Amino acid sequence: MTKEEPELNNDKLTQMYEMQTQLDSRISEERGIDKTTDEWVVGLTIAMESEIDEIRREVNWKWWKNPREIDKDALQGEVIDLWHFLLSMSRVVGLEADDIHRLYMEKNAENHARQDGTSVKEGYSAK
Repeated sequence: MTKEEPELNNDKLTQMYEMQTQLDSRISEERGIDKTTDEWVVGLTIAMESEIDEIRREVNWKWWKNPREIDKDALQGEVIDLWHFLLSMSRVVGLEADDIHRLYMEKNAENHARQDGTSVKEGYSAK
């Protein structure tokens, strides 16, 4: 790990992942839900789209309206709702907490390489 890279501890991510797995299992069992991977992916992406819309409604994106004060607690609550569905989606597609961390770190490094112009993928250099 270089000096510029923050040291990350994914214990908190692991805890969130496990808690979401328990919640998902409880909901499926108590409500008798049995979906295929395709059905879960479609349902979860619709749920995430809905949460993104709720996030957007908490900010002043309508240029034709007078701006209002942003309710930071409500905005953060909607972002956390999105995290719930994102963790569920991660589980459905076979990502464990360690996978999420590892793949995020790899993709983050690649995204920096793209900005630096050092990626093997062309068309990203900002220089």
